[in-house]
Amino acid sequence: MPVRTCLGCRMRADQSLLVRLVVSSGEVVVDVSATLPGRGAWVHPTTRCAETAVARKAIARGLRTDGALGMTGFLAEIASLQMNHTVGVPSGTP
Repeated sequence: MPVRTCLGCRMRADQSLLVRLVVSSGEVVVDVSATLPGRGAWVHPTTRCAETAVARKAIARGLRTDGALGMTGFLAEIASLQMNHTVGVPSGTP
């Protein structure tokens, strides 16, 4: 399985433990199936990692985009994934 780096905590993890983010119409969206077109960036499906990535401005850099990106929908979707445990997260993940 490919290894990716989380934009929030900067830990390396199997791709299956992270969710892919892409830009669609100026909004950051979660690509759970990892099949949407475009450049992707990866984050653990936890609000802590997602909020850290936003605070560090790592998402725009990781997606190599200029300008403002909408983040509210993405943060809500991450919170929903975390609550539903849709994606596996190892116990040591922040």
